[in-house]
Amino acid sequence: MSMGEENHTFVGEFIFLGLSQDLQTQILLFILFLIIYLLTVLGNLFIIILIFMDSRLHTPMYFFLRNLSFTDLCFSTSIVPQVLVHFLVKRKTISFLGCMTQIIVFLLVGCTECALLAVMSYDRYVAICKPLHYYTIMTQQVCLQLALGSWASGALVSLVDTTVTFQLPYQGQNIINHYFCELPALLKLASADTHRTEMAIFAMGVVILLAPVSLILVSYWNIISTVIRMQSGEGRLKAFSTCGSHFTVVVLFYGSGIFTYMRPNSKTTKVQDKVISVFYTVVTPMLNPIIYSLRNKDVKGALRRLTGRKSFSLGW
Repeated sequence: MSMGEENHTFVGEFIFLGLSQDLQTQILLFILFLIIYLLTVLGNLFIIILIFMDSRLHTPMYFFLRNLSFTDLCFSTSIVPQVLVHFLVKRKTISFLGCMTQIIVFLLVGCTECALLAVMSYDRYVAICKPLHYYTIMTQQVCLQLALGSWASGALVSLVDTTVTFQLPYQGQNIINHYFCELPALLKLASADTHRTEMAIFAMGVVILLAPVSLILVSYWNIISTVIRMQSGEGRLKAFSTCGSHFTVVVLFYGSGIFTYMRPNSKTTKVQDKVISVFYTVVTPMLNPIIYSLRNKDVKGALRRLTGRKSFSLGW
């Protein structure tokens, strides 16, 4: 089927317009995205391995952080390698099945991250507002249940959104004005009315975006109220420092996600839509390990202990 062909043949593949049609710009973007992806992989693997190897980081907070790093790794890998290949080729295509697979994985890990960020805010609420009961509330079993619940909610939203999207017929038009298979861009190609599908996706967005955001806001309201009442200035500083990293990640991830999925779907994909998508699919997974590492004394201490242990074992 030729590009943009209008007929009643079911689409077997989709063609991306990508981020730019200019060859020099695509080469520059390839270099930039490659650097960002390498930093994403190395940074998140660093967090996962460090938490696994240092017993002092075997706490609820770092258990959830390890899950978050894993979702970031999968999130970026489900999109960026394909984008890198497309920067180097003229015809940017993906099969119908490949598009479906990308959406399933992308939604699974993305929605799981939404739930994990809410769980992490609850963990910080218990740690700061109920410190004496922290380890009796956040037991190993409870942490495991919260993590599994996060993955289950991600799987549910992914299943619902993918099902309602690919139940629609896609005939003739196969050009996606985007750089990957994102739901709002894909729905523009459907050969039937998409109103019900958009309502179902919106409902899932309320469940996985607005509900967790509400929990996060309630948690932080209680945290701030508790911190303000603290007598010790050092205690207040430590509490704000502990929560600062998490809140920064929440603003970056949820802000771009809500902008993309919690507003009416327009007829065309604008440049700003692609930029926002780049921000939460490419940039945020790279920033998370940097934010948690630079602002976290525990991670810095674990790294010093790990490097010191290796230096000693090598006789340095």
